[in-house]
Amino acid sequence: MKRYLIKRIVQMIPVLILVSIFSFMIIHFAPGDPLNMYIRQDMTQQEIDDIREDLGLDGSVVEQYFAWLVNICKGNFGNSLINHQPVAAQIFEKLPATILLMGTSFVLSVLGAIPLGLWSGMKKNKTVDQVISLFSYIGISIPSFWLALMLIVVFALNLHLLPSNGMRTVGSESLLDILWHLILPSIVLSVGNMAVFTRYIRSNTITQLEEEYVLTAKAKGVTKRKIMTGHVLKNCLLPVITIAGMNLASLVTGSFIIESVFGWPGMGTLGMSAINSRDYPMIMGFTMLSCIILILGNLIADLLYGVADPRIKQEVKRFRES
Repeated sequence: MKRYLIKRIVQMIPVLILVSIFSFMIIHFAPGDPLNMYIRQDMTQQEIDDIREDLGLDGSVVEQYFAWLVNICKGNFGNSLINHQPVAAQIFEKLPATILLMGTSFVLSVLGAIPLGLWSGMKKNKTVDQVISLFSYIGISIPSFWLALMLIVVFALNLHLLPSNGMRTVGSESLLDILWHLILPSIVLSVGNMAVFTRYIRSNTITQLEEEYVLTAKAKGVTKRKIMTGHVLKNCLLPVITIAGMNLASLVTGSFIIESVFGWPGMGTLGMSAINSRDYPMIMGFTMLSCIILILGNLIADLLYGVADPRIKQEVKRFRES
């Protein structure tokens, strides 16, 4: 296992370098110049050049990239071009709120998708399956921002049951108050993933129920519930683990739009501000953090395969022995 992990970690390095190069170039070659936010009409060219130098925007794009790369290797993500505060400090300040929101929505989506997918697969082409499939298609198709607005109108503005924005009520520090504000945004963010997970689990459930090991278990008198939970479920979780690993980066980057709609004080509002103001260091900080989490998510997913399917664990063992 140690050799396998070392190999995967080494493979991450060129991926991170390529992502940083392409991201840096795309950001810098995009239309617009962040320097325009600091320029006044009465400024001289010398003053403009001094501001450009202070912001680290002097020199070619290649020179700026290598200067940024050197700082990254030292653990310095640079300072924001807007407020001149350290990028890393601002990101980690907003990180807990985003992880709370995205983690809750992810858990909800998995806990809801597993029973729905299994039930739909067992009742293939029956009324229950058609109803669950209908809601899955709606969940996949519906825009998350529209659903967010509708829930705010219904539950916050009309029924006055749930808060419409923010993470807590002014003057309140209780955990229950945070959970109360968490309900609407977490539901909105869980709907899409739950629909996707449900479809994958349904498809795999139908396939697994036709396998010989299921027919053998039925012939031995094993109950359907035990077959589903003890055998079929493990094999159905493989695609969910794959998607979960790919979506792990969203636990950090969050949903910019949904956090903005609900006024959630996470990384979404910080990211939207950075994009609108072309804050290069902040955007690169988001990009690299997302890339690292995505790679780690795929690595964790590969390791979880061995837990869900012993055959994959044997393949890893043969890899170590080769």
